[in-house]
Amino acid sequence: MTLPLSRPVFDANAASGGLGNLPDWDLSDLYPAPDAPEVSRDMAWLGTACTGFAARYEGKLATLDAAAMLDCVKAYEAIDIVAGRLMSFAGLRYYQNTTDSDRAKFMADTQDKVTDHTTALVFFSLEVNRLDEDRLAHLMAGNADLARYKPVFDRLRAMRPYQLSDELEKFLHDQSTVGAAAWNRLFDETMAGLMFDVAAEAEPLNLEATLNLLTDADRSRREAAARALAAVFDRNIKLFARVHNTLAKEKEISDRWRKMPTPQTGRHLSNHVEPEVVEALRNAVVAAYPRLSHRYYRLKAKWLGLDRLQVWDRNAPLPIEVPRTVDWAEATDTVLAAYGAFSPRMAELAQPFFTRGWIDAGVKPGKAPGAFAHPTVTTVHPYVMLNYLGKPRDVMTLAHELGHGVHQVLAAGQGELLSFTPLTLAETASVFGEMLTFRKLLDAAGTPAERKTLLAGKVEDMINTVVRQIAFYDFECKLHAARREGELTPDDINALWMSVQAESLGDAFEFMDGYETFWAYIPHFVHSPFYVYAYAFGDGLVNALYAVYADGKPGFEEMYFDMLKAGGSKHHKDLLAPFGLDASDPEFWDRGLSMIAGFIDELEAMED
Repeated sequence: MTLPLSRPVFDANAASGGLGNLPDWDLSDLYPAPDAPEVSRDMAWLGTACTGFAARYEGKLATLDAAAMLDCVKAYEAIDIVAGRLMSFAGLRYYQNTTDSDRAKFMADTQDKVTDHTTALVFFSLEVNRLDEDRLAHLMAGNADLARYKPVFDRLRAMRPYQLSDELEKFLHDQSTVGAAAWNRLFDETMAGLMFDVAAEAEPLNLEATLNLLTDADRSRREAAARALAAVFDRNIKLFARVHNTLAKEKEISDRWRKMPTPQTGRHLSNHVEPEVVEALRNAVVAAYPRLSHRYYRLKAKWLGLDRLQVWDRNAPLPIEVPRTVDWAEATDTVLAAYGAFSPRMAELAQPFFTRGWIDAGVKPGKAPGAFAHPTVTTVHPYVMLNYLGKPRDVMTLAHELGHGVHQVLAAGQGELLSFTPLTLAETASVFGEMLTFRKLLDAAGTPAERKTLLAGKVEDMINTVVRQIAFYDFECKLHAARREGELTPDDINALWMSVQAESLGDAFEFMDGYETFWAYIPHFVHSPFYVYAYAFGDGLVNALYAVYADGKPGFEEMYFDMLKAGGSKHHKDLLAPFGLDASDPEFWDRGLSMIAGFIDELEAMED
């Protein structure tokens, strides 16, 4: 994307052919347009509000009584809403077309202004962390409305041991737009601008369309796509290595100054999860590699009639699978029916996404790859982004992201500061939505072949969510540890990548020359270091949660909605307790992994 395109871009209309009327976002619920007076009005208000907040409260938090502290928190929350609204609008427009220089400029200018204005607020978290514990407890004991914000104070105060001086914290806030944020933009724009010459394809394809070919029924097309990916990644590998080296070093500097014990500490704190819980999850998954991914891929090699699988066979459809395209109307009906079978209320919550412009589904030139659900702010609503190409797995992606959206709608009732759900729990509703959709399709399977195809697809999705993401986490751990010893060459990073790929995928695989560069396109490594374990956390949690649902626990539906409505107002222990679950119990993760193993058992039994 940083280089001008001199050849035809991927034809989004051709890719969407036969899919029906794919929806686009209507961002007018945020702002009518980038030049709308509401944008300049809110930006001006934000500057005045931030300045006024600092004048009123800086240096005074320790002297406030309970009522004044509540006013302070509410004023901070109001500022957070306006800043979030501005950045959501700018960011969503940008992700619709990251190659559009006007959109990129608008986002950068908005980010600069919001950062400048909110620098005045840095003192708030610093002074909160200096409050006397007994005094803060006394204030909350006497004011129930203030006590409701205790989880916010707890999350802020978890950073107390790692807090820098006021001056340094303001400096870091100020320079953030030319630090990690700038490298993130460089990565995004580069990725969105890459085009891949895939053998036998009529024209160059973008990243999303090329990755999509890795699930094609034609093995030669899958191989051609994999080799095209490797060729382009290799040509750009020095740039991607520079991005990773710089971001890892920046993080190391920040962690060193803050005296954080590990590179993962910051992520664990933001996820409100204990390091030992994450370690138990990681160890359980790695120990399960032989009975999950290794065993499944040996089965898959047999189904495909191969002695060894190549990387382009990992997500290949089964030979018995009848290739088909799922149009948008069918995908919509499938997911809404699955949600409605669990609870009509869930389908009602999901319906506006389809009818009010809350989903952007089509593959378009310059559009960011992948999929996400962005909560924006609690006074508006979430937006879901997809790159829908009509694959059955795209239906599961829709179910996943819509689960996020429903969760975000329900959590909005907590207000801006309490609605944010830590990443570990944020994947709960999305994976549960996938499971509901899968189970409905499985129950409707008319033949053993159809059931086998559905089971295999679900196992692959779960392996991608659990095994692959924990391998990603191990890769990041190795990358950040190695970067602390010095600059990493592309070959160094390639070697780290291959060390976790061979371990996690098993002996059924051969790895083509060039696969060693495939770390380059994973956005989570750039945007959110160590984010990836949240996927495995969510999958394991939902597997255990679904087992409780399948056992017919009384009141499950209402308890489930209560959990989603809680947002970030409760710790994972408190949210899971009504279901009789505890993520800190090592056996908890084994129960979740056993569900995947059980599906593989059924697939093996079909071979007899």
